Amino acid sequence: MDDAGTAQGSVQGSVRVHAPARLHFGFLDLHGGLGRRYGSLGLALDAPAVVIEAAPAATLAVTGGAAPGIAAELPRVRAAAEAAAGALGVPATGSFHLEDTVPAHAGFGSGTQIALATAAALARLHGVAFRPDAFAGALERGNRSGVGLAAFTGGGFLVDGGRDESGAPPPIVARLDYPEAWRVVLLLDPARTGVHGAEERHAFGALPRFPAEGAAEICRLVLMQVLPALATADPDRFGHGIGAIQRRIGDYFAPYQGGRYASTAVAAALAAIEALGIPGHGQSSWGPTGFALVGSQAEAEALVARLRPRHPGLDLVIARGRNRGASVDGGPYPARESSTAAGSGGL
Repeated sequence: MDDAGTAQGSVQGSVRVHAPARLHFGFLDLHGGLGRRYGSLGLALDAPAVVIEAAPAATLAVTGGAAPGIAAELPRVRAAAEAAAGALGVPATGSFHLEDTVPAHAGFGSGTQIALATAAALARLHGVAFRPDAFAGALERGNRSGVGLAAFTGGGFLVDGGRDESGAPPPIVARLDYPEAWRVVLLLDPARTGVHGAEERHAFGALPRFPAEGAAEICRLVLMQVLPALATADPDRFGHGIGAIQRRIGDYFAPYQGGRYASTAVAAALAAIEALGIPGHGQSSWGPTGFALVGSQAEAEALVARLRPRHPGLDLVIARGRNRGASVDGGPYPARESSTAAGSGGL
């Protein structure tokens, strides 16, 4: 976003931020023997999304719409606004309205998108630049994965290079547009949440060290199958690569989520998807959300039609990849889409 000609600290106009959810397809290197650990691959989605509207106010006020899950997220918005105000050097003031949100603890990176959307809205409201990567520490984002930050900044299919001892957010080492024709069928289990918070930290601390040869194979799959298939728009090879990574990662985390997948309902649907010969399927992060990768809208609709009567407890959503980052509209200077180079430019 262009911040030329604005006055630091001026409060003008209302702001609307639309921040995309992301899928997390797995880690590259949980062994960490080369000096960097984790390393993630993920995809920004066109839906669901966090939508926040902010307007000038003398104090900090946070309200929300009536959609499910919004009320529970309002404390996160307030905390993010207060943290961002301290990092940006602006007052923690403004009227923030959470219009829409991403299901929490479901594998979509809701916490990152709420924190960044709130911070971007506050920055624009007060006429100062905001760089998501520069404020990751203050907002407690990017602790293991960099794909949430990069999904906000530039969208697309993303690979980060893992964390080192510096504590800086993981660098994005590859970013490709997701083919416009491809679709993602999301399998949401509203009755479950994924591992998160203290339980997640305990799991990462208690799991045995990931074998180096397993990490090497995942990196080979990413470099020699997943990324080339994406670059040549080959959905079958792309799906086979993602599916192979999912099996390795899912089995590693199985002791802490009750199996390869966190939700038995999602697991049953994924078994049906596998039986149909769809190779690209799995679980985002700790779940419980599952996904199936298909090459067209027609394939997605046919799959949903087949699954819906057999798996009535799941919410099935057809999504697209989003090849641009968050949009920030309004405020004291003209809005434009963020750069596709993740982490570049101020918002």
